[in-house]
Amino acid sequence: MPLRPVRLVPLLALTGGVAIVAHVGGQSRPLVAPAAAAVYQRLLPQISRIRLFDHHAHPAFPDDADVDIAPPPPGATPLRLRAENPETSAAARVLFGFPYTDMKGAHGKWLVDRKAALKRRRPGFAYFNDILDRLGIETSMANRVAMAGYLDPARFKWVFFVDCFMFPFDNTGLMRNSDLAVYMPLQTKLLRQYAEQAGMPSPLPATFGEYLSFLTRTLEQNQRRGGMAVKFEAAYFRSLSFGDPGGEVVSPIYQKYRGGGVPTPDEYTLFQDFVFRHIIIAAAKLKLPVHIHTSVGGGDYFNLRGVNVLNLEHVVRDPKHRLTTFVLIHGGYPYDREAILLASMTNVYLDSSATELMLYPTEFKTVLRHWLETYPEKVTFGTDAFPYNEALGVEEVYWMGVHTSRTALAAALAEMIAAREISEPQALTMARGYLHDNAAALYR
Repeated sequence: MPLRPVRLVPLLALTGGVAIVAHVGGQSRPLVAPAAAAVYQRLLPQISRIRLFDHHAHPAFPDDADVDIAPPPPGATPLRLRAENPETSAAARVLFGFPYTDMKGAHGKWLVDRKAALKRRRPGFAYFNDILDRLGIETSMANRVAMAGYLDPARFKWVFFVDCFMFPFDNTGLMRNSDLAVYMPLQTKLLRQYAEQAGMPSPLPATFGEYLSFLTRTLEQNQRRGGMAVKFEAAYFRSLSFGDPGGEVVSPIYQKYRGGGVPTPDEYTLFQDFVFRHIIIAAAKLKLPVHIHTSVGGGDYFNLRGVNVLNLEHVVRDPKHRLTTFVLIHGGYPYDREAILLASMTNVYLDSSATELMLYPTEFKTVLRHWLETYPEKVTFGTDAFPYNEALGVEEVYWMGVHTSRTALAAALAEMIAAREISEPQALTMARGYLHDNAAALYR
């Protein structure tokens, strides 16, 4: 059946403090099958009123160094995330009254100055709380090195990074390309920061057992500081295929290199495999969900084969990890069909963040529909909002993520209803689950 665009709600409004998704010039929209068009029009206003639980974001001002421990170095950028995309200007128009169609030169300066003025008028928590309110976001999980004083802990929940524990030795041998030359020193820096917080004179204690104790204490300390989940960005550094070596194999490696020297690739891989498993077990004991980056990433040397979610199948299906809650961040894209099948496990969930930014609403609708037709209760909403530069900030990316997700969700559910797969009440239950309830239930 041919597809055609359908008319969206013409204005952005707030109803009971919740944003209603609207179409403005320069903004993409999903194509909806004609048989589903009327249903789409009924669903979209209702879906637009559902409060959001954003399962994955990087809230920050552009000059905040704690926004990410592995900020992607320059590389190829998908069309939709490029500076010339008119959708970014459409977002700025809705949020800040931006009068231009691009952010180049003086246009970008106008937006930077506008945001600076608003920050002065809305100090403390007020600025970002207002952004969340305008977009209908109740809670946003904040993936950060440390929380910022301008983020309200009642609205922004900390997800802290733990990859650094896998890389405690001389990482010279791992810095084999320009991407890793950026990433690895930052892992070393964070490990030293954790060591200082733990009161250790050095990040490498005398024995391997003491190192593991330091690791566990850091998880406990970060949880007391407000940490709600742990985050692995491991796919930026290595394959997600983790072995399961015993401690008797790994302890000698630790003793050999704790004082210096560059481990061989095989030795370091064994060490990383063991520490990864140790962290996910320790996290389970603390009831901290484990977030794992499982999609294509930035930079020029990202290993797409290594990030395939099927590399994690033997981990999530391992009886030793049945108490660990896994969240496959970014939904495994482009292995999104494999990812939803892993969600058959009771402890595995998908987060859709970033997928809705790389894909336009029509294609994202297709991804969402397949997920919802398989395990709808295991799929969660996220934005992956990130401050790309002074002009294109986290605010506009939040807006793009919310708009794409709400409209694509309404289109996917409308087509499922038109195909007689589900009823409208079922569709709204699925919508509430995806946009809020499925993720919120993990952190109660």
